[in-house]
Amino acid sequence: MSIYSVSEINKHIKGFMDNDITLRSVLIRGEISNFKCHYSGHCYFTLKDVGASIKAVMFKSKAQYLKFTPTNGMKIVASGYVTVFERDGQYQLYINDLFPEGIGELSLAFEQLKEKLTAEGLFEAGHKQALPYFPKTIGIITSATGAVLRDIFTVSKRRNPNIELRIFPVQVQGIESAEQIVHAIEVFNTDYPVDVIIVGRGGGSMEDLWSFNDERVVRAIYRSQIPIVSAVGHETDFTLADFVSDVRAATPSQAAELIVPDTRELLRYIQNLQDRLSNQVYTRIREKHNRLTVCSENKLLNNPQLILDQKRQQLDEQFEKIEQLKKNILVTKHHNLNILLEKLNLLNPLALVARGYSVVKLEEQVVRSVGNIKTGQNIEIVLSDGSIEAMVTKVKKGVRKRGTCSK
Repeated sequence: MSIYSVSEINKHIKGFMDNDITLRSVLIRGEISNFKCHYSGHCYFTLKDVGASIKAVMFKSKAQYLKFTPTNGMKIVASGYVTVFERDGQYQLYINDLFPEGIGELSLAFEQLKEKLTAEGLFEAGHKQALPYFPKTIGIITSATGAVLRDIFTVSKRRNPNIELRIFPVQVQGIESAEQIVHAIEVFNTDYPVDVIIVGRGGGSMEDLWSFNDERVVRAIYRSQIPIVSAVGHETDFTLADFVSDVRAATPSQAAELIVPDTRELLRYIQNLQDRLSNQVYTRIREKHNRLTVCSENKLLNNPQLILDQKRQQLDEQFEKIEQLKKNILVTKHHNLNILLEKLNLLNPLALVARGYSVVKLEEQVVRSVGNIKTGQNIEIVLSDGSIEAMVTKVKKGVRKRGTCSK
């Protein structure tokens, strides 16, 4: 019996599996687990069902074309081949393509990207710009050969022949279309500014419209400083460009109707404003004329002297009231003053002296008690007509008898 090395056995098994017709091209249904995307771009995960599992790898050359992001727990159908990885002696599935089970690949990619951009706030109404009321120039990003351009041109020129249309032709489907649409938006924003931009194309399948679900296109629309109207597909078609645009139009023709004001409607509106203004002016003039007529028939206005006479009479009456009020105030004040003077006079010691009483002073101080004076002190006796200087020879203390005060 021959002895083989590990490498030889692994190589032999790999050759055996590579020659198996079934394993060369196989479709396997399972659930993704342990998913890991290496920095190199290669994707490694395990594909499992209830009873078993198999290692799987999808190299960058294949993974870069996936429109959705594989996640753990996702049920998928993998297309590829099974062989042995000789170094580890482990067989695994080498995947060429992945398909979500139960939902289309594009539908899943649409929902995943929509959820991601919604979380970032790209679809919020607060970021949307208002369309200009009277645009002069419109930028159009679409195919140069499609019916979209003809529809926009026809509707725009019918509504306003003076509107200026600037066309930036692009591919609206295919590998290079998304990049061209992004470039066109950037050019209008930097080199050839316009008042508003229409991004659109005709109807088609989800695959045909996929360029308008491309993340690069959605972010370019979000960054645009110029308002953008999305007119992609028919009324029932929705793309991510519709959600991020400032306005979504069901069709390219409706986009032109939303943007371009109808000159005939504007003329009718202006005429209506003129009629309303004329009516208001006539009404105001008539009101003023009626008021002037009433004023002209007023006898006071016709004879201003009557007004002056009345005002003079009223002024005289007011003066008389003021004079009377002044007299009343002066009489009251004079009466009050006399009362106060009488009170002051009663309290004035000189008034007592004038009535026959005298005031005794010691060193210019009024003597109020016998306790304040001593025998031998010189005192001054003040009378109504002069004063007497005297010396105290005797001081008597005691209560003065009624009727003994000198006068």
